[in-house]
Amino acid sequence: MNQYTRILLLIVFMAFGVDGIAQGQGIDPDTLLEDTASHIFAEVDRNLEKYTADTSALEALVRTDLMPLIDTRYSARLILGRAGRGIDSEKINEFAATMSELLVSRYAKGLLEFRSSSQLQVLPLKGELNEKLTRVRTRVQLPKGGFAPIDYAFHMTPDGWKAFDVIVEGISYVTTYRNQIMPDVRANGIDSVIARLSEGELELAD
Repeated sequence: MNQYTRILLLIVFMAFGVDGIAQGQGIDPDTLLEDTASHIFAEVDRNLEKYTADTSALEALVRTDLMPLIDTRYSARLILGRAGRGIDSEKINEFAATMSELLVSRYAKGLLEFRSSSQLQVLPLKGELNEKLTRVRTRVQLPKGGFAPIDYAFHMTPDGWKAFDVIVEGISYVTTYRNQIMPDVRANGIDSVIARLSEGELELAD
């Protein structure tokens, strides 16, 4: 994935703001996205100078408003794939937390490139809602013109709808990371992968 794709991944998840968490129990995922996108963009607009100057503040915003809306544990299991079989629950949680922090640090600055909800168009849902997998289709305007198609993969959890994958221009975030991480876990073990990801020694290509 290129630079714009990485930025779009952030928009996909960041469109679900704090208001969406409070209201998400009874709202369909497409409506949740459309209704709350403006919240996060407005927050950055109001405090643009602060977030531009202070990366840690921007990362804190991402961490607070982004991560609760993603089923990080489920995504982690999908990324590990068959290599995750037999790994205990505590290690899965540790890997999920490590991946979450990686996303926070990698995509925080990308939000500064997209600050208008008008850049995000949510398309009508196709078919009925499926609690195991519902795709929300969107189009996002790129900084230099044109639009990129993005699908959000949602499923229903006890805490409401949560996103677990993003498909940008046909490329799945989960599949992209699985192709890099699963062989490494098989070869070196989950502890090695977690440690190297945390220390920045294992870099994942987007």
